[in-house]
Amino acid sequence: MAIDTLRRFFLPCFFPSKAQPTVPFSEQHGQTKNHPSSPASSTSSSTAPSAAPPRPSKSMVIGTIFGNRRGHVWFCVQHDRLSSKPSLLLELPLSTDHLVREMRNGLVRIALECSPSRPDTATCPLRSVPLWTAFCNGKKTGFATRRRAGDPVRSILRTMQCVSVGAGVIPSGFASSEELMYMRANFEHVVGNADSESFHLINPDQCPTQELSVFLLRSRLGSTR
Repeated sequence: MAIDTLRRFFLPCFFPSKAQPTVPFSEQHGQTKNHPSSPASSTSSSTAPSAAPPRPSKSMVIGTIFGNRRGHVWFCVQHDRLSSKPSLLLELPLSTDHLVREMRNGLVRIALECSPSRPDTATCPLRSVPLWTAFCNGKKTGFATRRRAGDPVRSILRTMQCVSVGAGVIPSGFASSEELMYMRANFEHVVGNADSESFHLINPDQCPTQELSVFLLRSRLGSTR
């Protein structure tokens, strides 16, 4: 069943066998190499320090993926699970069944791209971009949309306030008129620059076969694909 697949995918994140420092995918993707500067002349009395490249900003957030069995998948980012106001809410062009099929392989990378050539997306913060071209594991799936948290979403988040990490099903009638599947975990939020943000599932067990990442990218490629 679909919920069994979701639980198997997230199991290493729920019950780590031992504590150890994480090495998320984001630290292996798009790193900037520091090239040493030319050695100073022996006659120079002082050497000006070279400017270090900007380092990505990293923080931990709560990521929740939820959706009806036959509906679209939603991705919600919160800094506090007790709050019903998410800092980012996206409706993805993926059905729950599609996402589950991808998860069976243990690797899910969702890339959302917008074009800087459009006036409404050229300079605004990435979280304010209203429409994204979406890719799942390299395949274009349609367009993702930024949403505001209306009463139905706020009701769902209030229902899940007691869940810190886990996957399950909310029966119909509690927060939705239909049965709702959800997955919640800690994610590492990485801000590379003004045109690049990403969210990476934190896996305490370092299991290489379990990976879930969501990328927000402002790229000219998004308008040509």
